Amino acid sequence: MSLNEEQRVVFMEVIAESLRVSQRSHLFNWLQGNFQYLLGHEVMICGIKTFDSDVYDYEFFTSSRYFTDIQFKDVVKAESGLISQVLKIWKKTALPLFVNNIIQASNHNTYSVINIDEASLKQSELFNLIGYGFGDHHSEISTFIVFGRLSKQPDLNTALTLELLMPHIHCALIRVASNRGYAVSAGKLPQKITGRESEILQWVHMGKTNWEISSILDISPLTVKNHVQNILRKLDVQNRGQAAIKASKLGLVKILK
Repeated sequence: MSLNEEQRVVFMEVIAESLRVSQRSHLFNWLQGNFQYLLGHEVMICGIKTFDSDVYDYEFFTSSRYFTDIQFKDVVKAESGLISQVLKIWKKTALPLFVNNIIQASNHNTYSVINIDEASLKQSELFNLIGYGFGDHHSEISTFIVFGRLSKQPDLNTALTLELLMPHIHCALIRVASNRGYAVSAGKLPQKITGRESEILQWVHMGKTNWEISSILDISPLTVKNHVQNILRKLDVQNRGQAAIKASKLGLVKILK
């Protein structure tokens, strides 16, 4: 099973629109636009976790008056919350996970279905839902998403659609989190970043090469290279990409809109 012609056109539009998501309001508007055609829902709960933590930091977006802070706090409770249960099961399969009491519990090659206590599902105000994640314990940043109050019963096409959308949802969430100064436990730096290193780190975060940075700052590429090596050592990371991510977490760079 695959996306039909109309779905493919909308999918490409949704991807293009995702590139403009950098604020929480942008994310909500994106989810309420063409996204709804591909994956209709009323509630989205998203969690972000960094490599140095075992805990997801959750928040929610909803167009339903029935799902409020009360339900949210209940479903994200550690261990006992519905989302925690779904996450635990998802980690075992890494496949889209459908949760409802209409479709019989089963495991397929591309998705899984579980049934839970009817009272708990009703109390959550999420009804039929689907959960999926991006990244694992080796990833710098991992995300976990739950879409609740789906507009129709999920099926194989729903699983395929979510798998295709997930990398773009993940990237959008990271941009929004970075622009909000997402606080994470990153530890303290053993050595202070100097003024020049901070300046170079900002350009590294913006994706500039050593040669480009040397031209901007009017210093030699070798000098830039030495500064970058010092930055990697001080941040205790292996490459420029990891340095950019960790610098964002530590608030060492400005997030430009």
